[in-house]
Amino acid sequence: MSKNYKIAFAVPGKLKNELNEKIIKDGYGFRGKSKWVSEAVGNLLQVKNFPDLVNYSDEMSGFDAMETSLIDYQLKLKLDNAILQIRKEFPTLEGVTSRIMRTAILQRLLRS
Repeated sequence: MSKNYKIAFAVPGKLKNELNEKIIKDGYGFRGKSKWVSEAVGNLLQVKNFPDLVNYSDEMSGFDAMETSLIDYQLKLKLDNAILQIRKEFPTLEGVTSRIMRTAILQRLLRS
């Protein structure tokens, strides 16, 4: 079953611009944005302390742009598990899905 799930999340306009530039620079093209973002999320969820990274992303503000990404079923399951894990560690954290997506993008931008 290869159903894709659309994830919408708020980002600062500056991050959205950096993301779009990086996707083109990396040779993904605009049609490859979801693939790039999915890879970023997959990479983030493999980091042992990812809940802490997501919690730290609290410093970001000015979410004046929306971004969407399609993720596959396997990544959706991992994302759902990650959300539960983060909610256990940081019960007061709001907008966990968006935070994970933003953190994943930021981490991939920083590490490349």
